Amino acid sequence: MITKMNHVSIFVLDQDSAYEFYVNKLGFKVHTDAPMGPGMRWLTVCPPEQPDLEISLMAINEGMMFKKDAAAQMRSLVSKGTFGFGVFECDNLLVTYEELKAKGVEFTKEPTREFYGFEALFKDDSGNWFSLGEKAG
Repeated sequence: MITKMNHVSIFVLDQDSAYEFYVNKLGFKVHTDAPMGPGMRWLTVCPPEQPDLEISLMAINEGMMFKKDAAAQMRSLVSKGTFGFGVFECDNLLVTYEELKAKGVEFTKEPTREFYGFEALFKDDSGNWFSLGEKAG
């Protein structure tokens, strides 16, 4: 029986830029940052209060995962904001929204009360978009 997920991947255009975004803007912690051979790097981060979930910031490069044409297509799709990867949670959406905005995080939807909760939408530096919601309390 499967008991939990411990890794999830987000495709990024540049791992150095993604490191800057996820660590210095979102406040995530680096779990692993290791070279994996020529031009390859295993970079995982985690939300500070969820160290058992590693988010792998996967570069879109030709090689093991992508052939040349597929890598170019995937880079184009990511940069166009095609993918919404998940929902992040915070204690106070209005405060977190202002903090992240001040750090240069691009929001595509301001905090809004919806029938399902209180959320805002933002993009990472590659174009992936995420929901940011306030914990129900």
